[in-house]
Amino acid sequence: MAENIIVSVNPKPSNGLSSKLLDLVERVVVKLMHDASLPLHYLSGNFAPVREETPPVKDLPVVHGFLPECLNGEFVRVGPNPKFDPVAGYHWFDGDGMIHGVRIKDGKATYVSRYVKTSRLKQEEFFGAAKFMKIGDLKGFIGLLMVYLQQLRTKLKVLDGSYGHGTANTALVYHDGKLLALSEADKPYVVKVLEDGDLQTLGLMDYDKRLTHSFTAHPKVDPTTGEMFTFGYSQTPPYVTYRVISKDGIMHDPVPITISEPVMMHDFAITETYAIFMDLPMNFRPKEMVKEKKMVYSFDPTKKARFGVLPRYAKDELMIRWFELPNCFIFHNANAWEEEDEVVLITCRLENPDLDMVSGNVKEKLENFSNELYEMRFNMKTGSASQKKLSASAVDFPRINESYTGKKQRYVYGTILDSIAKVTGIIKFDLHAEAETGKTKLEVGGNIKGIYDLGQGRFGSEAVFVPSEAGKEDDGYLIFFVHDENTGKSCVNVIDAKTMSAEPVAVVDLPHRVPYGFHAFFVTEEQLQQQTLA
Repeated sequence: MAENIIVSVNPKPSNGLSSKLLDLVERVVVKLMHDASLPLHYLSGNFAPVREETPPVKDLPVVHGFLPECLNGEFVRVGPNPKFDPVAGYHWFDGDGMIHGVRIKDGKATYVSRYVKTSRLKQEEFFGAAKFMKIGDLKGFIGLLMVYLQQLRTKLKVLDGSYGHGTANTALVYHDGKLLALSEADKPYVVKVLEDGDLQTLGLMDYDKRLTHSFTAHPKVDPTTGEMFTFGYSQTPPYVTYRVISKDGIMHDPVPITISEPVMMHDFAITETYAIFMDLPMNFRPKEMVKEKKMVYSFDPTKKARFGVLPRYAKDELMIRWFELPNCFIFHNANAWEEEDEVVLITCRLENPDLDMVSGNVKEKLENFSNELYEMRFNMKTGSASQKKLSASAVDFPRINESYTGKKQRYVYGTILDSIAKVTGIIKFDLHAEAETGKTKLEVGGNIKGIYDLGQGRFGSEAVFVPSEAGKEDDGYLIFFVHDENTGKSCVNVIDAKTMSAEPVAVVDLPHRVPYGFHAFFVTEEQLQQQTLA
C-alpha cells in the first residue's frame, strides 16, 4: 500500500566555499563566546558515547539464572550517542540516536549496537564533523548566532534540510509491522530487526506525504484496536497537531489543537474514548534566551497547568475540554483511563524544572528534578480537576503492562532517580493500595510493593515489562541495562515483576559498556517475524 512506503534517506550536503566560510565564522563565534575550559557533564563518565557500532556478538555469558521463553525477541533501548564532538555546547538531548539491542532466543543472547542512520548523521559523516545546531548552544546571544548559522547552512545548501534534522535518539515503538525510532522534532525512522539481532535503518515514514509536522517520541498504540495515536508540536501555529493512524498504517487528517503559545509537550495519553494533551508552561522563549541568557525553553512557575481532553476520533478541536491544576511540568505519563464521569491520568509530576540542568558542565546531582507519581482526575460532567500525590521523589520512566494502555490498570513500574539520569533502582507501585503519607523517601510499604535496588555505584535504565503466559497483570519480567561504575562493565538484568525479588531471574554480561540513555522497548518474537510482511 502507498501509505506504507518507507522514504529512502539520501541527503545531498555540499562541502564548497560557502561551507568553509561558514565554518570559519562559526569558529570565530565559538572562540569569542564559548567557554571551552569546563568539562561537559553529558559527555563524561558513562554518559560519554561509544563511537563505534558493535555488530552482533553471539552467545553472551548468562552469568546468573536463565532467560525465560517469553523473552524470545529483542530488547532495544535508544539514547543519545554523538558520533562527533560538539563545536560548542552540548545538551543530553543532542546526541545521535544509537540503539543497543539484546536478541534473545531459546535461552541464548546476542548483543548489537547500531546508529539510527538519520539524515543528520549521514550529513555529519559526509563532513566528518558536527554541523547541525545543538540544543546545548541555544542559550544567550551565542544561541541566536547558532540559529542564524544553521539557517544559512540550509539556505546555501551546505546542509540538506529536506529529510528533517532529528536524531531519533529518544524512544522506540512498534506499529504496523515496523519498529520506529523517534525524536520529537522529526518524523519516525524505520529500523528493521534482523533474525540474528542486527539492526538496519530502512528510512523514514511520512505516511504517504500526509505527515508534514514533527511526531512525538511517545505515541500510544491501542492494544485492542491496533491504532496508533500521536501528535507533533511546533514553534509556529498550529502549536500542536493531533493524528490518528489506523491499524494498517493509514494516517487520518490532522486535528490542530489551539494553545496560547508554543510549549514543549513531550508526552500525552489516551483512554478508550479520549486523548489527553498537556499544555504545561515550559515555554519557547527565544527573546528571553538572548536577553536573560536562559535556555530557549524556560519554565514559567506563575502559570497553571492545563490539560485538554478530546474525544479521540474528533475531526476538529471543538469538543476539547480544558482543565486546570496547580503549576507543574510532566515528562512522562504512565497511563490513563475512564472511571464513570472522570478521566484518570497516572503521571510523573515535577515542579520548577530547569532544562539547563541537563546541559553544560559536570554536576554531581540535579536538584531541580524531583519527579513524583501523581493521580490526576478530570470530571467531564462538572469540569472540576483534582490531583493526589502517590509517592515521594524521584520517580520517572513509568511503564505498565502495555496490554492495559488506555484501560484501568493496577501496577506501575518506574525508575528511582538520584538525578535526572542516574537510575538507582526499579520500583513497583500498586494503585489499589493507599500511599503512605508524610514519606520523604521511597521505601516498601503502602502502595510501594517492591524496590529492586541496584547497589552502590551501579545504575540502570528504563525497565520494560514483558508479560509471561500466566495472564495476570503483573505476571512477567522487567528487563533493563545496568552499568557498574566500579568496574566499568555493563550487563542486562531480568527481574520478576510480580515478586520484585532482589534475586535477579537472569544477568547477562555485555561485551562493552552501554552508556546511559532514554527509552526502551521489547520487540516480541511474533513482531520480529511479522516485519517481513510489512
